[in-house]
Amino acid sequence: MLDMLSMVKDQIEKCKRAIEDKDIDIAREVIEDERKINVQELAIDRDCENILALFTPVATDLRLVLATLKITNDLERIADSAKSLAKFLRKAGKIEFKWIASLQFVGMLDVLISMLKEMGTAIRKSDTTPALKAAKQDEELNDYFKKAVKATAQLVQEYPEDSKSILVLLLLARNLERSGDLTKNIAEEIVFQIDARVVKHKGKKK
Repeated sequence: MLDMLSMVKDQIEKCKRAIEDKDIDIAREVIEDERKINVQELAIDRDCENILALFTPVATDLRLVLATLKITNDLERIADSAKSLAKFLRKAGKIEFKWIASLQFVGMLDVLISMLKEMGTAIRKSDTTPALKAAKQDEELNDYFKKAVKATAQLVQEYPEDSKSILVLLLLARNLERSGDLTKNIAEEIVFQIDARVVKHKGKKK
């Protein structure tokens, strides 16, 4: 699971580098490497199924298997978002990179990279503190997406003939915002696995 998390984080980092360096080759790497992540997910799923069938785990062991199944699924979906962004970058020109800057994709990717790093620390150390810290960073991605919506409206007015491409970029920004939600879900699964605590759907009462 740590290997898979590291691979997904690497995908996000490559997307950031592809944007900063305007490097199409790096974007191609993201697209090609996504297959390895799919293979990893299937391998982990098989391992979990075998453990459930052969050993009938209980308590902490059962929580680990259940959390792993959910975490790897979320990681695979984050990798899908990176692949979608990479596909756009592969065909992007000067004007598209200008729009990407307007929607602050690099800032969103930085937050997501930070969140995934905290997840790795939490899993390695069996410590919920980094996971809960990362979960709070999801709010930053939400704020970035709200700004992206406003920026998109301005770009559509400025480039009405390119509105379709601009709206595709907004969908990609939405994918990154959703990736933050998925990473937050991972944090919740880590808390469940370590502390046997369910923290999902627990918001502040108004």
